[in-house]
Amino acid sequence: MTPSSVHDIRNLALFGHAGSGKTTLVESLLAAAGEIGAAGSVERGDTVSDFDPQEKAMGHSLHASLVHLEWAGHWINLLDTPGLPDLAGRALVALPAVDTAAVVINAAAGVESLARRMMGAAQGKCRMIVVNKIDANGIDFGALMDTIVAEFGRECLPINLPSADGSRVIDCFFAPRNDAATAFSSVGAAHDAIVDQIVELDEDLMAKYLEQGESLDPEQLHAPFEQALREGHLVPVCFVSARSGAGIRELLDILGKLAPDPTEGNPPVFLKGEGAAAKPVAVELASDRHVVAHVFQIANDPYRGKLGLFRIHQGSVTPNSQLFIGDGRKAFKVAHLLRMQGKTAVETALAVPGDLCAIARVDDLARDAVLHDSHDEDFFHLAPTPYPQPVFGLALMTRKPADEQKLSEALARLTDEDPCLEVTFDHRNRRTVVRGLGEQHLKIVLDELSARWNLQLDTAPPSIPYRETITVVAEARYRHKKQSGGAGQFGEVALRVEPLERGAGVVLADEVKGGAIPTNFMPAVEKGVRQALAEGAFAGFPLQDLRVVVTDGKHHAVDSNEVSFVTAARHALIEAVLAARPQVLEPLLDVQVKVADALFGDVSAELAGRRGRLTSTDSPTAGWTLISARVPMASLDGFESRLKAICAGESEFMLSAGGYEPAPADTQTQLARAHGETGNGSA
Repeated sequence: MTPSSVHDIRNLALFGHAGSGKTTLVESLLAAAGEIGAAGSVERGDTVSDFDPQEKAMGHSLHASLVHLEWAGHWINLLDTPGLPDLAGRALVALPAVDTAAVVINAAAGVESLARRMMGAAQGKCRMIVVNKIDANGIDFGALMDTIVAEFGRECLPINLPSADGSRVIDCFFAPRNDAATAFSSVGAAHDAIVDQIVELDEDLMAKYLEQGESLDPEQLHAPFEQALREGHLVPVCFVSARSGAGIRELLDILGKLAPDPTEGNPPVFLKGEGAAAKPVAVELASDRHVVAHVFQIANDPYRGKLGLFRIHQGSVTPNSQLFIGDGRKAFKVAHLLRMQGKTAVETALAVPGDLCAIARVDDLARDAVLHDSHDEDFFHLAPTPYPQPVFGLALMTRKPADEQKLSEALARLTDEDPCLEVTFDHRNRRTVVRGLGEQHLKIVLDELSARWNLQLDTAPPSIPYRETITVVAEARYRHKKQSGGAGQFGEVALRVEPLERGAGVVLADEVKGGAIPTNFMPAVEKGVRQALAEGAFAGFPLQDLRVVVTDGKHHAVDSNEVSFVTAARHALIEAVLAARPQVLEPLLDVQVKVADALFGDVSAELAGRRGRLTSTDSPTAGWTLISARVPMASLDGFESRLKAICAGESEFMLSAGGYEPAPADTQTQLARAHGETGNGSA
């Protein structure tokens, strides 16, 4: 079967911390639905969704993987996402493709850091929680449910309950049996709680339920159930054991009967145009309209070339469809329309609105590209997904000079696949620098470069991405004049710099009056200003958090040209910055560490020794402390390894960008002196 109607389709992504059992859960669902003969295992390396050799070796998902199954007439597309915190970006690519985000929680481990991150990221989607591994020993289900509610809100309500030994689950919604024994709460209480939550959104149903005392069947509750999911008023909690199979068929019933189809979920926000000029546009889940599809993931397959996974938001796609990419003027032909079952691709004759499919060997595909079959949809794009900012870096050097081009091409492909991998060039040290979300992220990238492209690399810590800013208002005027026979060069620029609050970036303004600088030369002035902003003035680092106002200037009818005004503006800005008490800013990282209570003092001392400031502590579960701190990036080298040594590997660790603050005085002096010694001073 392939879906013939949007109402048949359920699109779901499984998110959750490493070890929560997402991949094993996918295997159990595929086996229960008859898509595979028997469930594979992560340990044996024979699962459908973890097919990459690197994934098999590590025992962890490294990329989101698409599978599908049919259950009771419903077509369910499942995305199995990575659970390592350093690969959060590779998990988040799945969000724009689905209507439901299912966060999987390990019953034995409780709520872990990536579960928190993904529940927050998925706000605006329909959400559910799947508690896995319910057959583990010694689980206090009541305490676990209390923790889920404390972390994510009172909207989290169980739709079924585990038995006392975790060998099965008891339905609390479709056909509840009030006399069934459960591990906590009761079937009747759970049923009443979820129905009460649903009927709050429908006055007529509430009146029937409360005033007339009538029981409501699931069909009556379907529409308000979907509304409650859309509005975040309900987050159903399901219990399963992927290994034993407990609750698997019940979960499939819930997905088929209660998970939203694409018409019932929250529609994505499409925009036309760029920046402030972008306007929302409507797309319709209708098969007879122009095609609008969104590429949510890119994979570079050694046999199929570039593979683009996409969701159709409007229209239908068939082999031989002619599609444009973004605002491209030349269409490409869909030679092969593919359905993915892990690494296996099966050709299909039709993909309807709401469906997830793939196309291969289209080199111009890129993540977040919009595919369409009419120029009416040129410049369409989805509202961007916010990704964590890459914060941890490494400089890469090829051992063979001939591999430089291969490294460049390999990194281009990896950044296609990974939204949180950033590649820059360190002009000071003439090195390629990659940045990711942590040490483990970059280790995985290095392994990919070695395994997929046979690259032998040396690494070194990159230079810290310091920034410069100013602390007071200052003005400067610079005249560039050069005479060398014939037409010369002349341009004069006056400007003012003003400090802005931290994080404000750069603002450019024009207060030139009376044509002192002709309008045709203002782009050259801006170019010169931006050159200086990028190069820095005090210590050779990009400038930020200031306002630059061009106030005056002079020109010459014959000798003025663009080069003259670029040069004058660049020097004027450098002189103004040097007069505005400049300072160097160092990047900070927000660090979250979950450690055993007994190790709180040791880890806190380690952070303090790295100039870290504790910002908060919390107790997510009994016996564990969540430490939040803000630490200078320059002080975090080797921290992850040190943390593993202190905690014997029993800890959680997550980094995120924490802004900038002034570097220590001795660091500022050292950086400014080094900049002067290289001959890169102001003028």
